[in-house]
Amino acid sequence: MTTAADILPADADDHPFALSHLDALEAEAVHIFREVAGEFERPVILFSGGKDSIVMLHLALKAFWPAPVPFSLLHVDTGHNFPEVLAYRDRTVAEHGLRLQVASVQEFIDSGRLRERPDGLRNPLQTVPLLDGIETGRFDAVFGGGRRDEEKARAKERVFSLRDEFGAWDPRRQRPELWALYNGRHSPGEHVRVFPLSNWTELDVWQYIERERIELPAIYYAHEREVFSRNGMWLTAGEWGGPKAGETTERRLVRYRTVGDMSCTGAVDSDAATVAQVITEVAASRLTERGATRADDKMSEAAMEDRKREGYF
Repeated sequence: MTTAADILPADADDHPFALSHLDALEAEAVHIFREVAGEFERPVILFSGGKDSIVMLHLALKAFWPAPVPFSLLHVDTGHNFPEVLAYRDRTVAEHGLRLQVASVQEFIDSGRLRERPDGLRNPLQTVPLLDGIETGRFDAVFGGGRRDEEKARAKERVFSLRDEFGAWDPRRQRPELWALYNGRHSPGEHVRVFPLSNWTELDVWQYIERERIELPAIYYAHEREVFSRNGMWLTAGEWGGPKAGETTERRLVRYRTVGDMSCTGAVDSDAATVAQVITEVAASRLTERGATRADDKMSEAAMEDRKREGYF
């Protein structure tokens, strides 16, 4: 059981009202959630069942407890999601009595509004369903779990990120955020992307998961899995198009640092089966989780920034 000694700094007796590092991050995120609830009419939380969106939802539950979370959830389903993650998503929605809206990439492909990519990747196809879901739901603020330490384009982003009527991001329109003052002003048709975890690192997320005893999908921990090698990553075989001729599967002990589409999310060799072991592994890593395991970020030097300009997160 977590005690005050686990949370407070070593010199807490000298500074009885001092917040620990995690407490400060939590307080900032809770403040952001409440600020959005006060400023906007129809916010929504992007929820994929990945660790960052799970922590974000946990913070939202804390921010408004004992009242229910006053926002619905939105998931852009690529059709190539890990089954374990979808099961976790549905279980969480049912447990907390939340409202979930799903924007399906497969439906857009079936209707002819999107075309399948030759490389089988569907993460780059999420933008159109995402923007359609935002427009259909008339959402004026959209919470995302992006963090500045993940990728250089995300490092440029403010906590409140204004998007134009086409959902596009323009770094020249970024607003100053001094003294935790957030400007949510936007014109009709525009909306604001909100990132409560902006100042968190991957290590912060895992330490918070440990402290709060937050359940995650099992694929975040070491397990045996049938994988094959492509472009230096261990990918899961599936109907999305892998493995190809000449690619052979093998059973390995792996875990996932980040969870997205099966076609672009690689596993890492690992025997970290507990949160504490994962924390030790993350602390020793010199590669960001996206840099090590996301094929969609390796298509070009500016892959993420190009997609953000189109409306992606």
